[in-house]
Amino acid sequence: MNENPKELKPDSSVVLQVRKIGNSIGLILPKEMVARLNLKEGDKLFPVEQPGGSIVLTPHDPDFERAMTVARRGMKRYHNALAELAK
Repeated sequence: MNENPKELKPDSSVVLQVRKIGNSIGLILPKEMVARLNLKEGDKLFPVEQPGGSIVLTPHDPDFERAMTVARRGMKRYHNALAELAK
């Protein structure tokens, strides 16, 4: 079963329609989905293209995640030097 309550399972009963919003187009999320994802106006979602052409919307900035991966690698490699600098 779904262990993560925030994880959405594919739901064929929910269909999002692209609509005109001012001079742009957008998707309107149902209030139940907004509540389940704990979203509020102004929150940012980042589109991440997946193999096969699907898109995942995530609140985590993929560029930040990549930068943190590089930073963690550097901190591990230079642990001793960083510890000495911290003294």
